[in-house]
Amino acid sequence: MTKRAAVASLALLAAAVAGCSSAPGEPKKEQPIDPRAAGMAEGFGTMDRLVEAARREGTLNLVGVPREWVNFGAVMDRFTGQYGIRIHMAEPKASSRREIDIAKAAPPQDAPDVFDLSMEVAVANAERFSPYRVTAWQDVPDGVKDPRGRWYGVYGGYMSIGYDPRKVKAPKAFSDLLRPGYAVALAGDPLRTAAAFNGVMAASLQQGRPEARRGVELFAKLKKSGGLSKPSKANTLVDWDYVNAAKAAQTAGDDTPAWKVVIPSGAVLASYYVQAINKKAPHPAAARLWEEFLYGDEAQNLLLKGFARPARMEALEMKGTLDRQAAAKLPAVPGRPVMLTIPQSDEAKNYLKANWTTSVG
Repeated sequence: MTKRAAVASLALLAAAVAGCSSAPGEPKKEQPIDPRAAGMAEGFGTMDRLVEAARREGTLNLVGVPREWVNFGAVMDRFTGQYGIRIHMAEPKASSRREIDIAKAAPPQDAPDVFDLSMEVAVANAERFSPYRVTAWQDVPDGVKDPRGRWYGVYGGYMSIGYDPRKVKAPKAFSDLLRPGYAVALAGDPLRTAAAFNGVMAASLQQGRPEARRGVELFAKLKKSGGLSKPSKANTLVDWDYVNAAKAAQTAGDDTPAWKVVIPSGAVLASYYVQAINKKAPHPAAARLWEEFLYGDEAQNLLLKGFARPARMEALEMKGTLDRQAAAKLPAVPGRPVMLTIPQSDEAKNYLKANWTTSVG
């Protein structure tokens, strides 16, 4: 081909491309909406189109999220106020496992759109979830999100000791709970309740390593000495710091506060709750809008006001958008946090199943 022929061919190609393009002034065609897409860009193109699709659905089905839990009531009210989408709540106090059972049994239109789960339950049920990477995906720590986007941490906390300072001295370690005067309670049965199980495991930590036997032995000693109590009668409660901190805030301004909270040195056990979208969500666009909202600066700070530690806390701080006043109210963390791996958790649960009832009752 001569140089002249090549130039002519390029001119013809350019003309053909121009002929296929939109004419001047013709509106550009928008991509079709896919409400079950794995990301906002590919499913909706823009936030405005996601909002539009979610508003057409009009409803969001939640499960297992009490309004008083880490300030979720304020989060829900803000979501509905901003987008006009009704929230239908099923069993607000359902456990993570119960959330999955509800989803299995619910009629299609009543099924949960999203879940708020312990990481262990999320990992075990990952195939039930629809992958979706929120816009702020990079801000969520790698250790608390599924690489495929099926679940991702939204808030977390540390196991703590709440206590009545009018009745007992501030405990510095779990071993202090064996001293006279402490009436200690767990937040439920460790064979059934995640908070109670993690309380036992926090007590088991030694140099950053968990060993269920140590935790069971401590609570067995408390039982034998009469120091193990029910929550309603206890002056000391082993529970997540956001639970104990919320209780402490109720009397924080009093001359003699009725409750304080401490994270014991050498026993800094962390855990996250995660979000996941139901594959069979009846309102898939609303589910995705809820996730985008939850991981936005405003909602993350609302969770922080509920004494939870939002997943994007470090990113918010770097951006200068962290609610510093709320962050200052969180209990101090004395040392490097430990998170149980799934194998460690499974091993510990097997040990408790075999030994808790006979050792503690």
